[in-house]
Parts: sequence; structure tokens; C-alpha cells
Amino acid sequence: MTGILLFHHALGLTGGVHWLAGQLAAAGHEVHTPDLFEGRTFATLQDGVAHAEQDVGVDGILRRAEEAADTHPGATAYLGISLGAMPAYRLAQTRPTAQACIAVSAALLVDHFAPRWPENVALDLHLKSADPWGEEDLPVAWALAGEVAELYEYPGDQHLFTEHGHPDFDAAATDLVLARTLQTLEGVAG
Repeated sequence: MTGILLFHHALGLTGGVHWLAGQLAAAGHEVHTPDLFEGRTFATLQDGVAHAEQDVGVDGILRRAEEAADTHPGATAYLGISLGAMPAYRLAQTRPTAQACIAVSAALLVDHFAPRWPENVALDLHLKSADPWGEEDLPVAWALAGEVAELYEYPGDQHLFTEHGHPDFDAAATDLVLARTLQTLEGVAG
């Protein structure tokens, strides 16, 4: 069993995020879903991104993620969906107990929070090949593939493809994300 912090996307801590957490928990992992927006959810990515940028700010998001990590010190894997990839990356790069970072619909440069990626921390990137929100992320992911990251690219243009109940939901791709994530977690735990 691995302790996981699952960070939500710009729509907030939605039912779809809880559903994804439930899938990981059903596989035997302890999953925590910190609410970076303190109860607020949004109907559109544009509204959620505006809230993140104008009301919470990058520092606020990272602070709330640090508080969640302090509250759940047993978490060693950090999974972030889109906006949630930023705190997942940071915790994976700065927490000495970190074992894995899984980023869905996002990719950041490895020197975003530290000079290099930690040697013993797995980094998995799951992106849609034609995601309009991921135009900047895909080239970053390609550059990281094979060096420090496992890149899983899925056909399609849905950004929130793991968001059960959302029009972007892609069940087949989500099944692959879950299977590959469970494989990574098994690898770092064993």
C-alpha cells in the first residue's frame, strides 16, 4: 500500500476527482484529496484557472499542498491532474520520502522546483496528443521522456480525460492511466 496525495485540477475538488481517488483506494492504496480551493468548484476551466491565478495564487496553492503533505506524512506518491501537477512536482522534488510523481494533463520542466529530478523518484506523464490546454506541456514531456520520465501519450484532445462524469472523460484512457499508475506504485513500493 502506498500513501497518495491526489491534487485536483482547475475545476476544484470534484466528484470526478473523488471517483479517481476511489479507484486507487479500491486497489489498496491510501488516497488523500486535499482541497486547494477550500470548497470552491467551477463549471469551466477558464473560471477555475482565473480563481487559481487571481484569488489563490501559486504561492497559496503550494502552501496548501505543503500543509496537506504535513498532515499526511505517510504519503510518498503525488498525483496531480493539470493544475494539480504543480504541487505534485514540488512535493516529489522536495520531500525526502517521495517515491513517485504522476502528472496527468500536464508536464513541467524538471528544474521547476529543484536543480534536477531526484534519482529515486519515478515520474510518469500522461497527456493527450492534441489537448489544446497542453500545447506547451507536450514538448516538455517529449524532452523528459526516457531521461527522467515515462511518457504515456493518448490520442485525442480531451484535457480532463480522467474526470468521470465530465464531457472530456475517456474511460479507455483513464483505465490505462490507472493501470500504469498502479504498476508504477508497485514498482516503487517493491
